[in-house]
Amino acid sequence: MNKRNIVLALLLLFLLMVLPLGASGDKEASKAEETKGMVVSYNTPNQWANWGAVLQAFTAKTGITAPSDPKNSGQTMAALEAEAKSPQADTAYFGIVFGIEAAKKNLLAAFKPNYFDEIPANLKDPEGKWFTIHQGSIAFIINTAELKGLPLPTSWADLLDKKYAGKVGFLDPTQAAVGYSVYVAGNLAMGGTLDNWDPGVQYFKKLVANGLILPAQTATAMVQQGEIPILIDADFNGYKLKYIDNASVEVVIPKEGSISIPYVISLVQGAPNSENGKALLNFTLSDEGQKLFTESYLRPVRNISIDPAISARMLPDSEYARVSYPDFAKMRDVQADATARWRSEVR
Repeated sequence: MNKRNIVLALLLLFLLMVLPLGASGDKEASKAEETKGMVVSYNTPNQWANWGAVLQAFTAKTGITAPSDPKNSGQTMAALEAEAKSPQADTAYFGIVFGIEAAKKNLLAAFKPNYFDEIPANLKDPEGKWFTIHQGSIAFIINTAELKGLPLPTSWADLLDKKYAGKVGFLDPTQAAVGYSVYVAGNLAMGGTLDNWDPGVQYFKKLVANGLILPAQTATAMVQQGEIPILIDADFNGYKLKYIDNASVEVVIPKEGSISIPYVISLVQGAPNSENGKALLNFTLSDEGQKLFTESYLRPVRNISIDPAISARMLPDSEYARVSYPDFAKMRDVQADATARWRSEVR
């Protein structure tokens, strides 16, 4: 064998040895990229429910990038439907009635995360297509400085007083889960039922006539800035404003009663990064995830210990005795008709 052939043979042997290693390295790199990668979770605004801190902690723990997303529940539902043939999100978070609706439309995948068995039956889908991770209650969040000496309203009836004209607001009930929950709570407080919306329709027509403000997106900043001095919203947003943002705010559970608002999360059907999505869902129910939610004054769905300092800042249990748990499946069933009446009769 001449010198040229020897060189070629050695080169061929070298390539045969190196190429498989390179291919293996590529596979390992691809696997690492998939493991680290990204998770897209709809409806996770930084300022809502402590999602900013939760997503940061999740990334620190797993290495998976988890950007926040500003959608509300209605916008999340619309996006999931529009993207059904080519999903862009891995997980979706919304009010419980929207989770029930999304499951009915086959937009969600079944997945039972760690601690799934600890969630009460009425707060989860039996197959794991949606499950509650935390909850709050409908309450009045009042910027006391902006009331300029006016007494704090303590009932739904108080809000109709002319002295509060143009000062009351809540999220659009045709778009946002918390807005629809306000609509339900007000209807029940006025003597209505999920089958009878007449009392609520009449009440909210009067509230609109008194200058009701209806933003589409998270509105807690508008309370702090005085644009909406009295926001009807999730209680935990009020506690956050008062104790974290140091705003002049008081939280009131209305005398006639209120309702609980569970928030659920789901794995999206056909999620492009489903394993990363599952990792995020597991994190939301972990001790660490649940405690992070309590730092923004949400009640965890699991029976974990809450920092006594946090509990002491919230209203006493006697106030929350006026909070009820409606039939959430029924709330979903009547939502389309109820919101249609809102569009045609209230607004």
